[in-house]
Amino acid sequence: MPPEVPTPSARQNELLEAAYQYALTHGLADLSLRPLAEAVGSSPRVLLFLFESKDGLLQALLARARADELALLDGAKQPGRPDGLVPAVEQIWTWLAAKEHRPLLRLWAEACTRSFTQPHGVWAGFARATVEDWLGVLADCQPPSERDSEEGAIRRTLALAVLRGALLDLLATNDEERLTKAITYQLALLHDGDASGG
Repeated sequence: MPPEVPTPSARQNELLEAAYQYALTHGLADLSLRPLAEAVGSSPRVLLFLFESKDGLLQALLARARADELALLDGAKQPGRPDGLVPAVEQIWTWLAAKEHRPLLRLWAEACTRSFTQPHGVWAGFARATVEDWLGVLADCQPPSERDSEEGAIRRTLALAVLRGALLDLLATNDEERLTKAITYQLALLHDGDASGG
């Protein structure tokens, strides 16, 4: 029987949320406990006690960011949404392009980059897990006959590649108009695939 994971205390949850808001503004790459603790009204000693180590705090922040990312994507699975990959991509892009989501998505991009270059330790598996998260959301939007086919897997992989490429471009340039046109163009190609039996 696996050991029980202790339930976080109210203070730990409060400090995690405050630290997460700090990370959205300042990033994770050069996170230093002293300025973080000062910003959240605590001390490095308390943070180390509550999260066991700086790595423990970073892991908690990555899990918090992933939960927000999933909540953002989860809207594509809400009741009343149109079925199909094309409307899902359209809806997801609208959320990704919204200015209020930029801090979260910058944090996501930073964590993915660290996961590529430091595949062990705190960042291990973060990038791969988010690929699986996004592919799962897109698969849930496909009708079963498409979802379970090889072509369906190819189509959602292409959709994910387009969304992520456009997102990285958006974070670099803020050129939402150009990128929305490119997404719309790609959606027309996906529609053509539907029409040809995809």
